[in-house]
Amino acid sequence: MKSFGSKPWVLPQPVLIIGTYNKDGKANAMNAAWGGQWDMHEIMISMGSHATTENLKLNNGEFTVAFATAETMVASDFVGIVSANKDPKKMEKTGWTEEKAPNVNAPVFTDFPMTLECRIKEKIDESAEGYNLVAEIVNVLCDEKYLDEKGNPDVEKMNLIIYDSVGHNYIQLGKVVGKAFSCGNEIK
Repeated sequence: MKSFGSKPWVLPQPVLIIGTYNKDGKANAMNAAWGGQWDMHEIMISMGSHATTENLKLNNGEFTVAFATAETMVASDFVGIVSANKDPKKMEKTGWTEEKAPNVNAPVFTDFPMTLECRIKEKIDESAEGYNLVAEIVNVLCDEKYLDEKGNPDVEKMNLIIYDSVGHNYIQLGKVVGKAFSCGNEIK
């Protein structure tokens, strides 16, 4: 096996779109590559120093997290490479539609199939460069066209993408290949 040393290559990486309100009350979004489930009702996201980190201070740590799709990929990448501090028309350029989240003071971008409403519980290793946040998942919203016959979110319908931190690409998730907590029974 070839050795590469320490790299940020935990795969797959979700493409998370963080939604906040700017000080003028306008919606803002950023692409966050390093994040994931922290426990049953919490997520963790590594935050640098961005307009979004300033917005989180203004909005009592409330924000939304949407999961990027093949259809939202170009605009999702755009909000990761362009700062609202430098481009006041950033969100207009995405073409996304937004509405206020029902449970937190943050925008929901309705172009995404599923959104988490979140509130910061803890900031870890906070410095001028940013911090890692642990946030409570207050609520999960899902567009009804992405629900299965039982009324639950159908991830396979969503065309979700992941970030390939090795090759710096976006990869679309594919089909179901097995049933978790079940297919391993074949070995018994």
